[in-house]
Amino acid sequence: MFQNHAAWLMGSKVHPLQVKPAPYTSPREGQIVIRNYATAVNIIDGRLQDLGTSMMYKWVKYPCILGSDVAGEVVEVGPQVTRFKVGDRVVGQAVGKDEKRNSDAEGAFQLYVVLLDHMSSPIPDNLPYENACVLPLGTSTAACGLFEPDQLGLQLPSVISKPKGETVLIWGGSTSVGSSAIQLAVSAGYEVFTTSSPHNFNYVRKLGATKVFNYKSKTVVDDMVNALKGKKVAGTISMAHEGTKRCMDILSRCDGKRFVSLAAYPVPDKLSAHFPILQTMFMYVTGSLVYWFKSKTMGVDYNMIFATSLVGNGVGKAIFEDYLPQALEDGKFLASPEPIAVGNGLESIQEALDYYKAGVSAKKVIVSLKD
Repeated sequence: MFQNHAAWLMGSKVHPLQVKPAPYTSPREGQIVIRNYATAVNIIDGRLQDLGTSMMYKWVKYPCILGSDVAGEVVEVGPQVTRFKVGDRVVGQAVGKDEKRNSDAEGAFQLYVVLLDHMSSPIPDNLPYENACVLPLGTSTAACGLFEPDQLGLQLPSVISKPKGETVLIWGGSTSVGSSAIQLAVSAGYEVFTTSSPHNFNYVRKLGATKVFNYKSKTVVDDMVNALKGKKVAGTISMAHEGTKRCMDILSRCDGKRFVSLAAYPVPDKLSAHFPILQTMFMYVTGSLVYWFKSKTMGVDYNMIFATSLVGNGVGKAIFEDYLPQALEDGKFLASPEPIAVGNGLESIQEALDYYKAGVSAKKVIVSLKD
């Protein structure tokens, strides 16, 4: 049997991750196991390490294996799996930290990862694992916000889409979630307006955005409202706390669906060295009150995204099984943003997490796990 190792989080707020052996778990019905060749890090991984589970993910027990984004080669398939065979190249979302699963076997920061069949997609031969692994969590988060019925509830994407005559506002188009959200919305037939820093304007246009606005501009709200005159808005998805407030301001002055899907919670971008939990709790409570007040006074609804909710409601299958395979093969969905490789091997995952916390723009921090 395969010899597995993982980068373990040994306890609450323990730094660094510890690389040591991990059990190899065979797949059950509807699952596959891949040899993980590249993984990406995300803000939630760093937050769980820095804050522990006192505020979120309270079901997680230590030691545990974090991580969501993987790309690699299938080494074993479970019963009833017909989409994949041993040797296939795949990308997938590891959902081990979902409350209903809570499985270390399904954490990304290890060499052999159990994936759900319908949360995995084959990738073309010309797509390196290091590029493919930027996709899963960002794409899932974007899909939740755009397509779930308690979010924007848009029509699902297709490689052959028909224009819907509506415009989606995506605040933060150069982020990993925003990069996928732009492409998914365009593939579903919606026009996309987005925001970014000026140096990323060409990048988000390449992904399909029709109009781009500087999110730092003092007139950005008025500029977007003016650009949306005569258009029907299908709602917005926001990747930033301040962006959520601006989106509410914009929607209150436009025609269409007044709904903001929140891909980022009202929490600090960077944690204080002193009392980080109190800092986070204070910003979360005050930010939530601001959202509630604006919602009531402006008539704009909102909902927060939890990026594994698509696992069991059909949206995950629609993206990873029905849409992504052909879209990636045809080049209609790009593996974006570009990866920044920080080291090689499980020992480099902690370095990648620390690098990510320092901040990146229009990039995704990844680690290669090739021999």
